[in-house]
Amino acid sequence: MRKINKIILHCSATKEGQHFTIEDITKWHKQRGFRTIGYHFVVYLDGSVHKGRDVSEIGAHVTGQNSNSIGICYVGGLDASGKAKDTRTDAQKTSLAKLVAELREKYPDATIHGHYEFANKACPCFDVKKEFRQ
Repeated sequence: MRKINKIILHCSATKEGQHFTIEDITKWHKQRGFRTIGYHFVVYLDGSVHKGRDVSEIGAHVTGQNSNSIGICYVGGLDASGKAKDTRTDAQKTSLAKLVAELREKYPDATIHGHYEFANKACPCFDVKKEFRQ
């Protein structure tokens, strides 16, 4: 098993209220040259959590951080005009918190991060450090 020391949160960079699936994201990632979806989990607008890559596999979600991290993506992250915005539904917020808590139990040494900490991006479009105090 991989040594997991980071849980990294992402958004799909899609407009508020638009529904996308694991299959959609997999297609986008394959178009970028990935073997399959880069994330380990995706949280839909309704709060349902869907598995992407198996956590035993190295993800493809943050350059230089994939070998020791788990990537979680929520659908959304842009307002209607395409600008960065925390578009999470209440159900997504609840599910993200629950999923992160479950992963922290399984990987107690893992720290929680936003993609923006490792790249010049707004992703996941909310203050991860404030929301997930460690």
